[in-house]
Amino acid sequence: MKLLLIRQRGVNPVLQVHAGYLCAAAFALVLAFGAGAYGLLQSQSASRVDDRLVAAWRAQVAAQEAQLRNIRDRSQAESEALGRQLAQVQARLMRMEALGQRVVAVADLDEGEFSFDEPAALGGPTAKRSETLRLMDLERSFAELSERLRGRETELDILESLLADEEYRDAVALEGRPVKWGWLSSPYGYRVDPITGKRAWHAGVDFAGKANSEVIAVASGVVTFAGERQGYGKVVEISHGQGLLTRYGHHASLLVETGQIVKRGDVIGTMGSTGRSTGPHVHFEVEHLGRAVNPVKYLKRAS
Repeated sequence: MKLLLIRQRGVNPVLQVHAGYLCAAAFALVLAFGAGAYGLLQSQSASRVDDRLVAAWRAQVAAQEAQLRNIRDRSQAESEALGRQLAQVQARLMRMEALGQRVVAVADLDEGEFSFDEPAALGGPTAKRSETLRLMDLERSFAELSERLRGRETELDILESLLADEEYRDAVALEGRPVKWGWLSSPYGYRVDPITGKRAWHAGVDFAGKANSEVIAVASGVVTFAGERQGYGKVVEISHGQGLLTRYGHHASLLVETGQIVKRGDVIGTMGSTGRSTGPHVHFEVEHLGRAVNPVKYLKRAS
């Protein structure tokens, strides 16, 4: 094959090009075009791969978030369950401490040696090996501690009954009125409810009087509750042993705390009208073995 190169003047030179060179050039052009097309296809394929990879990651993240929510919910439920067990153990411990204080007072023991107000002294060298308690171990420890406390309560109850001599029985015997000044304004039993006007059961007696006058304990015992309670307002409950409990409601203010030992005649609060009440008075109840009894027979003992 010949190629003619034309110039304006002179002789036109002739350039000879071999056919093989032309084929090689054409092949190079085709190869270049193919490489470009392949690169374009690869970029589109990579884009599709990236989209699938991102979608897979998003699905994995969503699954992990769901697992985290399940773990968080389960942990919260387990924490609440432990909290309920802890509240029960604390209540039992508070009752046991109250019983222990009463036994110490009755038996005239050394309060320095048998002090229930101070934490138990503990200690020891640092352990060479230690590990964090597992939740299963913690739950089992709670159950064992609760059972031990239940046993100690029974033992203290028995010890209390053994120490209940004549002087102690006289001290805890219910006697007299819960006020220094006032009058009986509502009896025990069925009555016309002062708020609803309907016939309703009244589990105690009411003593009306002057606001902020003193309310007193009718017998020695341990305060098992002092605080707010629906219907009663500010109320004090005192355990006197032998299954007897007295309750004093509607105080204006409380002057004792849960766990405190009181004697007959001690001031436990001031007369008020908190809770479900129409005016300053003390709602006085007596329970024996968990059942309400008529307080009148105990009121008559003073006379």
